[in-house]
Amino acid sequence: MTTLLAWHFLPDDGKLYGYGTLSGKERIKVFAGQMLRVEPPVKMCQHGLHASKKAIDALSYAPGATVCRVELSGEVLEDTAKVCAAERTVVWMADATRVLHEFACWCAEEALKRAKVTDERCWNAIKKKRAWLDGNATDEELAAAQAAAGAATRTAARAAAWAATATATRAAARAVAWAARAAAREEYSAELERRLMALAPPTSEQEEV
Repeated sequence: MTTLLAWHFLPDDGKLYGYGTLSGKERIKVFAGQMLRVEPPVKMCQHGLHASKKAIDALSYAPGATVCRVELSGEVLEDTAKVCAAERTVVWMADATRVLHEFACWCAEEALKRAKVTDERCWNAIKKKRAWLDGNATDEELAAAQAAAGAATRTAARAAAWAATATATRAAARAVAWAARAAAREEYSAELERRLMALAPPTSEQEEV
């Protein structure tokens, strides 16, 4: 039987939409240790329990900031960016909201450095986002910083600065898109997983990643 570790994101309420033969309108509360199963054969994007071997890939499908480290087993199909399995067990889960915001800020800074952007409006957007995360800036101040950065340029700098001021999952996903353009996807992938693994409980498989 094939088994592999992967990443899966949930909506912020930690509930999963119906799977298998359940109605798509049903919501299932996910918890650590939970094993969900569908009857094989599985079919990518149609029937099965999905996840991604790399967190950076899982992020592109994320409906929210609740991250799950999962084990896939039973019948397993692998595609480029995702995996479909008959069984998915939650090893651990956590609220990754702040981690995703901080990761987006890091990505934005890397993009600005690569583009050699010196416009202070772009850098200030990231600075303001970090202040907002710590409760030292208002939503209005953050929006103003985003607007100023957006007016600065239409190059990578604008997108990077925008990524640092959007909602957590959208910000991180946008930052990842620019990482791919910068041919630094593996570097960004490793950084994201390092940050997410810091959320894992001490008894998890941290040392294996």
